[in-house]
Amino acid sequence: MLDVIDYKLCDLLQKRGRASQLELAQAVGLSQPAVAERIRKLEEGGYISGYTAVMDARSLGLDITAFIGVFTNHPRYHEGFVKQVTEIQEVLECHRVAGADSYLLKVKTANTSSLDSLIARLRSLSGVERTQTTIVIATLKESIFIEPVVPSEEMETGKKRMRKGRSTK
Repeated sequence: MLDVIDYKLCDLLQKRGRASQLELAQAVGLSQPAVAERIRKLEEGGYISGYTAVMDARSLGLDITAFIGVFTNHPRYHEGFVKQVTEIQEVLECHRVAGADSYLLKVKTANTSSLDSLIARLRSLSGVERTQTTIVIATLKESIFIEPVVPSEEMETGKKRMRKGRSTK
């Protein structure tokens, strides 16, 4: 079970991923070893799934962002489709969705020609009946940040613990 300090660490790690454990410890009022242990537990518990640098796609020559809806004509194709599509470098996200499509993909490519090639590749996969592509004109917000919302009962318990000077867990 996470407490207020765990939520704060999650928040800090998302905002300042390059912060040292000592900086994190000072921010949450714990020792560096206590913070290291909490981070280890957050990783082992699956709350933190990895660390990464956020790249600017345009700086890397990927000028086209698009969302591609993919409809597969039978559930027997789902496993094979997912295996193949997750190996395609241009596919950044793959979501199985409810509605008119079976999947929604977020892709980034260099130009419309490379997007056209990607769409042709997707359409050639077994079970793909149709695709529908929406090209992004401008990105107004793009984030991987998840706001760690502390449950209200944990917030009160954490405040009491911190007031009593027992912020380690």
